[in-house]
Amino acid sequence: MEVLLLVGTRPEAVKAAPVALALGGHAVLRSVIVHSGQHAGMVEQALEPFGLNHTEALDVNRGTGTQAELVAELLPALDELLTRRRPAAVIVQGDTTTTLAGALCAFWHGIPVVHLEAGLRTGDLAAPFPEEGNRQMVARIAALHLAPTEDAAAALRAEAVAERDIVVTGNTVVDAVLHIAAADRPAVDPSLAAVERDLADSGGRLVLVTVHRRESWGAPLDEVLGAVRTMVERHPDIRVVLPTHPNPAVGAQVRAALGGVERVSITGPLDYPDLVRALRLAALVVTDSGGIQEEAPSFGAPVLVARKVTERREAVRAGCAWLVGTDRESLLAGADRILGANLRVPADRNPFGDGAAARRVLTALERLLLPGSAQSADQLDVRVAQRGERGLRGVGGDGGGEAEQHRGLEPVAGRVDRGGPHAVVGRDADDVDLRDSLVPQPLRQ
Repeated sequence: MEVLLLVGTRPEAVKAAPVALALGGHAVLRSVIVHSGQHAGMVEQALEPFGLNHTEALDVNRGTGTQAELVAELLPALDELLTRRRPAAVIVQGDTTTTLAGALCAFWHGIPVVHLEAGLRTGDLAAPFPEEGNRQMVARIAALHLAPTEDAAAALRAEAVAERDIVVTGNTVVDAVLHIAAADRPAVDPSLAAVERDLADSGGRLVLVTVHRRESWGAPLDEVLGAVRTMVERHPDIRVVLPTHPNPAVGAQVRAALGGVERVSITGPLDYPDLVRALRLAALVVTDSGGIQEEAPSFGAPVLVARKVTERREAVRAGCAWLVGTDRESLLAGADRILGANLRVPADRNPFGDGAAARRVLTALERLLLPGSAQSADQLDVRVAQRGERGLRGVGGDGGGEAEQHRGLEPVAGRVDRGGPHAVVGRDADDVDLRDSLVPQPLRQ
């Protein structure tokens, strides 16, 4: 019985890989990985470290690069594929154009749509664009919603998704990042390898900067790049690694602002093991990437989120990330506090999962496709493991206290002294704004 995993971008491939591995030894269910062609070359690169490759690749024309063109190319190709293979289910991941097209086509064929990483919401259709719209549309037609966190499940319930169709699994990206970290592959990118050698010799610190979202291009990116330049001037021990976006205009903007700046290494897109290596080394991460917000907590790297809103509020509540936007002064204020105090986050309590999400996904698939052989719902471990739950409740001290009392609130004020307490007040998660008061809570030094 085939379960089709449709991927078209590197993040999709990385998050689908643990599911493919979990299905690998199943007696009945067999994974079929299909590359949509949305990002040619990057899916193969992402799957290789997991010992995987795609079974089929769609032939799509990306002449103009528009969303309309991609959907127009994908739908007939997917229609032919599903007619020919007739899988038992189609798994789509996240919120890309591939996700939307795959869900639509499977729905039209009467094939159950399984949505991996379901329920992420900002509530703003313009941010992120078009991803917020894509994932809301997929939620309307999915048969099984695999939510990464309780927050995501709550968002689905608020949209009247039936409780029986929601399973909280944790995020498979935590499985993926721990799998790759355990392999401990040396850096392939020569610039990253050189930075790693320099840090070993000098005792310096690495700052990883990734800015790729469409809404960050132009003036917001200029603000981020200006902040990076000043950051390097203020902190003489840091080395910045900045992987560029494949878009030529974005790469040109980055090189114009930071090319030739001492202690700034501009690289091409890092392959996944190199990205994981950079996260393990990082003293600070500045990013607008959703995936990196989920991955960095596994290594204790504090994250400044260069966005106006985030659908991953769990990281902010757990004291793993700070929402600062793209304003230069806000970014610098956050970086100065984190680097100045050499702050770290608790690496053992990632609020997005415990590394066992793929196992829960497999159990949920068995319940959907093989109901006679699956365990009863009462026997299944379909909630994020206790470690992840503690991360949602706060991870300082004994894991309780004020952070426990204010679940659903974001830390927006307080004090961080060496060895001192972390006082916390809050306001609605949807209204959080840390530009005026960046306060790490809870953090360890």
